[in-house]
Amino acid sequence: MTDVKQRNYTPWIVGLSIAVNVLVVILFFLPEYSGDVGFDITLLPLLNAVFNSFTFVFLVAALIFIKQKNIKLHKRFIFAAFTTTALFLVSYVTYHGLSESTSFGGDGIIRSIYFFILISHIILAAAIVPLALITVTRGLNMQVAKHRKIARWTMPIWLYVSLTGVVVYLMISPYY
Repeated sequence: MTDVKQRNYTPWIVGLSIAVNVLVVILFFLPEYSGDVGFDITLLPLLNAVFNSFTFVFLVAALIFIKQKNIKLHKRFIFAAFTTTALFLVSYVTYHGLSESTSFGGDGIIRSIYFFILISHIILAAAIVPLALITVTRGLNMQVAKHRKIARWTMPIWLYVSLTGVVVYLMISPYY
């Protein structure tokens, strides 16, 4: 193993974690944009679900490759998951900056299931930002023991968040 220069990513982790989560919270308090955007913005939630789907697939592939001790492909799929997550974030922020939130129209037990999935998704999505950043930076710094320790938490949470993002979309899409 080659020596890896240890970098201090803490300021980036803290800054990005705060910025992303504050931006998402601010979106819910902004009034709906009333201008013309030039395209059908209801396509963006579908795009968000597609990005979440790719993130899920990339994470599963990364998990398979690390179990096979193929670090090179593991890293590539983790970076692919970060890429689709970043694209999701851009699309999500764009949609919620241009549109008001869509209300779920289901009744009965399905409504309770929807809100359980949605609330757990939101809470864990906020938590996954610093977790994923800490996990990847520990990997980049080749702090293998620390990386493995936090990845045991990060991977299932990130998988859950990306999967439930798709489920939430599928449940609410009839109401767009």
